[in-house]
Amino acid sequence: MRLFVSLALMASRDAEEVREKIEALYRTESGRVLATLVRLLGDLDIAEEAMHEAFAAAMESWPKSGTPENPRPWLISTARFKAIDGMRRRARFDGAQAEITHHIEQLAASQGEETGDYEIEDDRLRLIFTCCHPALPPEAQVALTLREVCGLTTEEIARAFLVTPATLAQRIVRAKAVIRDKAIPYQVPAQQELTARLQAALLVIYLIFNEGYSAEATGADLSREAIRLGRLLKELLPEPEALGLLALMLLQESRRAARSSGDGEVILLEQQDRALWNKDQITEGITLAESALRTGRFGAYTLQAAIAGVHAGSISSASTDWGRIVKLYDQLLRIQPSPVVELNRAVAVAMAEGPEKGISLIEDLLARDQLSKYYLAYSAHADLCRRAGRPADARASYERALALASREPERRFLAKRLAELK
Repeated sequence: MRLFVSLALMASRDAEEVREKIEALYRTESGRVLATLVRLLGDLDIAEEAMHEAFAAAMESWPKSGTPENPRPWLISTARFKAIDGMRRRARFDGAQAEITHHIEQLAASQGEETGDYEIEDDRLRLIFTCCHPALPPEAQVALTLREVCGLTTEEIARAFLVTPATLAQRIVRAKAVIRDKAIPYQVPAQQELTARLQAALLVIYLIFNEGYSAEATGADLSREAIRLGRLLKELLPEPEALGLLALMLLQESRRAARSSGDGEVILLEQQDRALWNKDQITEGITLAESALRTGRFGAYTLQAAIAGVHAGSISSASTDWGRIVKLYDQLLRIQPSPVVELNRAVAVAMAEGPEKGISLIEDLLARDQLSKYYLAYSAHADLCRRAGRPADARASYERALALASREPERRFLAKRLAELK
């Protein structure tokens, strides 16, 4: 009896491990699986439903049969079979049965198609351009791509947009309806259309990278995916801003190993061990940024990359050319005015001219109520007040920042700074 119980517990633990693997696989592979299914099935909603059915089937069968050596082809094949079965069932009750049956048979005949490594016209890149179609409003383009290509939850995307999950969900539903009703094709646009569609695609990749850059668990994978998509877009359309965005992502990613301690504590830029920075990514990023700047046709991504390049080229925080960074932020504000850019410029001014100058600029921003829900504005204000010897003001701003911060590493960092003041 005791042996039977022991074996049952082992089986239970094994099943739980498989379920955890499937959940991790969903986070990392669902975007790839969905993009390929859209190509194979020709319908976003059908593809999404089939993908979820495939993952449900994996949850049921893999604990018994074991995880396949190559899970992604298994999931794609299973999802396609389930989609075809579903279409056949629906065709029995549909008046246009002949047309639907012909489509189903075409899908069934393609079951043996290769769904492995992707070439330049990557499935996800095609899906990005579909989601970034000009028939969709810009905010829907970004939201839909983050949801369908990257597999981010509605809640995660809503947080990035500072809207409610219900509002974001409606945005996605309406976007899908437009794609379906207008029969928007799943393809990379023709050359003459690419430039007009570039900015939306760049924004999507930028937000994917940002989500990965700030995520705790699967962030590195998401950031690498954004960089991979950035490389694909650069090869497909080597415009200056495509170079600039790739440069920016590489320069930011180069600091990943130095951004947190072994136990997950946040390490600020000026305190990071620069020996841990990835020199190859820095070299490539600076080269790309310089190439984009030389064209004279650069935009916001290139200027942000140039700012990151100044940091990357510094031996230490003390040697950083903060005056140069302030000038780059002045250029950035002219082409992309925003409160967040003003906040970053204020911090650079503080580093160049003293904390009181930066404090005044940030307080002006907060007085305009433009960043009242942005925890980094209060965190920056608190840090400058701490440097300026104003502990009471620093404490109040750290408390406000802590109340607004949602991610645990940032909350731990702010709580630690607050405790040091007390």
